[in-house]
Amino acid sequence: MTDPPEDGEPQRHERRSEPQDETRRDESPEDPHEGGPGRHETEQERYDRNWVELLQEIRVTQMGTQIMTGFLLAAAFQDRMADLTTFQRTVYLVLVVLGVTTTALGLAPVSLHRTLFRRRMKKEIVQLGHAFLRVVLAGVVLMLAGTATLIFDMVVGTVPAVIAGSLVLLGSVVFSITMHRLAARHR
Repeated sequence: MTDPPEDGEPQRHERRSEPQDETRRDESPEDPHEGGPGRHETEQERYDRNWVELLQEIRVTQMGTQIMTGFLLAAAFQDRMADLTTFQRTVYLVLVVLGVTTTALGLAPVSLHRTLFRRRMKKEIVQLGHAFLRVVLAGVVLMLAGTATLIFDMVVGTVPAVIAGSLVLLGSVVFSITMHRLAARHR
């Protein structure tokens, strides 16, 4: 990399050489929202970058799902579990199944990558990983709403619990829709 030109010096432009393989470097990628003009990367480089970004999102999501699932699994060994109502027990068991399933789905993109490793299928890995992550995020939202429902039911009763769980679910959906619309405006 060269130093920036001093004041009064003409700016020099270095010409990037074209890649050796058949893949050309895109000025504007296939998806105009993916990097935008000015990002000089091959399609494969873009999918490599997308995979790294997806892994970061998976790490964050996975930590949350593992903590919540661990909390739910540990709760089964508390003395108070014997006092749960039928509704509370049902919500708890649904949450355990949802937590374990969400945690397993969070591992799926990494397992997929291991399975398809070195088969030149990065595009497919990224697309499937993205789909899995969306399902995991939906699972996390349902876990949050269900956990709020269970805790509120144990503390203040069923009606406030259903209201609290519904508000968490509704708030998450509204937040998600709002974020998608804001992102769409900036495309």
